[in-house]
Amino acid sequence: MGQTSKYIYKDVMLRHTGRVEQLPDVRFARADDGVTLGYQVFGRGPVLVWLPSLSNIVAQWRIPALRAAYEGLARDLTVVLYDGRGTGSSDRRVDLGDLGVEAHLRDLRAVLDHAGIRRASLLGYYHSVPTAIAFAAREPGRVERLVLFGGAPRLRDAMSPAQTQALLSLVGQDWGLFADAAATAWLGWDAAPSGRWVADAFRGATTAPVAQAWFEAAGTIDVTAELDRVRAPALVLHRQGAEQIPVEVARRLAARLPGARLVELPGTTPTLFIEGGASDIALVSGFVADGRVARRPAGGLTPREREVLDLLVAGHSNAELAARLGIAVHTVERHLAAVYRKLGVRGRTAAVAHVLRGSSG
Repeated sequence: MGQTSKYIYKDVMLRHTGRVEQLPDVRFARADDGVTLGYQVFGRGPVLVWLPSLSNIVAQWRIPALRAAYEGLARDLTVVLYDGRGTGSSDRRVDLGDLGVEAHLRDLRAVLDHAGIRRASLLGYYHSVPTAIAFAAREPGRVERLVLFGGAPRLRDAMSPAQTQALLSLVGQDWGLFADAAATAWLGWDAAPSGRWVADAFRGATTAPVAQAWFEAAGTIDVTAELDRVRAPALVLHRQGAEQIPVEVARRLAARLPGARLVELPGTTPTLFIEGGASDIALVSGFVADGRVARRPAGGLTPREREVLDLLVAGHSNAELAARLGIAVHTVERHLAAVYRKLGVRGRTAAVAHVLRGSSG
């Protein structure tokens, strides 16, 4: 596949907005064991394959912040999204005893081959970090660069915090409650309506038995022995509170990968492209395009903090800020606390006065 990608959009009624909007067409690949995988290709430029965890690619386009992330990445990159076996638009009838890394590698190869992609960068996200590592170790000629977030080569290291274990215990007990808790308590999407949309995407991604099998298999995945064979440049990113995934997990991964670079992103929401917004997109796009790793000046406002400050100066309340940005109220409060600290002020009134004096920089 070349450096540009032609893709097809279909008109789709987004039930949450009531509008007809265009989404990339879902194509279908078949893995060696006969499992069908749904995937999308969109954008222009070097290829980035976003490997799935529990995904639901069609539903995820309905979430404004995720849609903005996809469109932002697509300005400079050809983006490939796909649903792993048993999830989303992919085959739901799968062998529940075969959901380890070998199965995930079959899915990735099937999508790359069907799309005609000879070489790509891989974004390993949570569950799919070991898949990205193993593929880069085994097929170095097909991997340009790695971006790794939220996972570990021994996946149980990323699943060990007590909050994560408590969340996973809900999978077999109450699938709907798990979806709500994963979206709100763990990922911080408790701002309506975004929190509901994320929970709906989780809920529709798969069934409780498949999800339980996914997580049970994840606890046995360990590709640590393959780290030394990875030759692709790697960017390891971290943004989580200690109750989700401790930073030491990312630091150990970066230390073990030859030539890897670690960037600890500001914020505590355990996501990419949401709290960091444009900064995360620029960071990932720059690295995938030519290996650049742009760092923010120490002490400067992030783009999302700047957005929050601008809306604050315009007179919006915290609830209005949350609704306009599609984030949780408590996430707005965290942003404001960071803004006050960086500006050296003690509250809303002082922050507004600081900006109006023209000294906010």
